[in-house]
Amino acid sequence: MYQSLTVIGRLGRDPESRFMPNGDRVTSFNIATDRSYTKGSERVKETTWFRVTIFGKQAEACDQFLSKGKMVLVEGRLGVDPATGGPKLYTNKDGKTSTSFELIADIVRFLSPPSEDGAKHSAQTASVNKDDIPF
Repeated sequence: MYQSLTVIGRLGRDPESRFMPNGDRVTSFNIATDRSYTKGSERVKETTWFRVTIFGKQAEACDQFLSKGKMVLVEGRLGVDPATGGPKLYTNKDGKTSTSFELIADIVRFLSPPSEDGAKHSAQTASVNKDDIPF
């Protein structure tokens, strides 16, 4: 039996690292995937969040080079809630039951260009006026 899931999305916040008792690094971050479609005459945007966990050397690289807003491709397996066999259930701030899709990553590929200083930085958006382009 084999399970593999590939997800492309943007980080919702900076990665968080911790260490296991044996000293191995574990890094976690959230990514959002978007889907747009038309329902009747209305445009609908749907966002699905995934909680990603990665271990070892790749966890170190993710902690060092990823930040909020960066785009990544994640390959791995879906983690399930042992009690339900489905997505993990939790109670959100509003007191409602919500789900969390957990992805245990084997591979994380960085899709956004690296920052100039090579370290974490806040996601920034830039707009370019076509009149500013010299050609």
